[in-house]
Amino acid sequence: MSENALQVDDLSHRFGKRKALASVSFAIPPGAFTILLGQNGAGKSTLFNLITRLYNSKSGHIRIFGIDMRTSPRPALSRLGVVFQQRTVDLDLSVRQNLLYHGGLHGLSPAEASARAEAELERFELADRSNDKVRELSGGQVRRVEIVRALMHEPKLLLLDEPTVGLDIGSRQTILDHVRRLCDQDGIGVLWATHLIDEAKDADGVVVLHQGEVKALGAPDAVCETVGASTLHEAFTVLTQSKATEAVRA
Repeated sequence: MSENALQVDDLSHRFGKRKALASVSFAIPPGAFTILLGQNGAGKSTLFNLITRLYNSKSGHIRIFGIDMRTSPRPALSRLGVVFQQRTVDLDLSVRQNLLYHGGLHGLSPAEASARAEAELERFELADRSNDKVRELSGGQVRRVEIVRALMHEPKLLLLDEPTVGLDIGSRQTILDHVRRLCDQDGIGVLWATHLIDEAKDADGVVVLHQGEVKALGAPDAVCETVGASTLHEAFTVLTQSKATEAVRA
């Protein structure tokens, strides 16, 4: 049996006296698209910061393809690609320059980085914008550039934190389609954090996070059935009420 792309076990975190995460556990198999669904302030970004080791986890375990993030962070992180909520590309560099710089940080030779950039830009329908400055692109195109950048070192796990916030419906759908193809074609495991319930599909895994706790795990229809809801939106409302019941796992 192959290792999960991501395994989170009993993960907790505090900021002083404030609880940010409490005993969070879930797993993402290779090639699976998993929605991390939560309102603003639910703990999604804290979880991402722990997985990417921007914060140091002191309670619980994070494993990427079986590699423990605490004991072996470098080999674990080498298998990880990340798109953060805040834009992090250099707006005054061209698309290509941003990608080559990032490839160099991951130890790719100029030739390797150039080949990777060319292939991914073609796949994400951005080849014709390679030499344009990033600031000349639309919001959706910038997001696609950030995803391409995250793929430069060929990771097998991709984290995306609210990647479609502020985008129009068409741009949101384009990005979702591209990322889902990464799961189907490349076997990449994806954790997609969002508060937009309509971004979940029937075949996705769903992790409902509320006030730092996992309230439900499973496919959308199973989560709905467990709480007696007819839609995921209704189930999410039930699960994130202030007096939510015990976590359910479908």
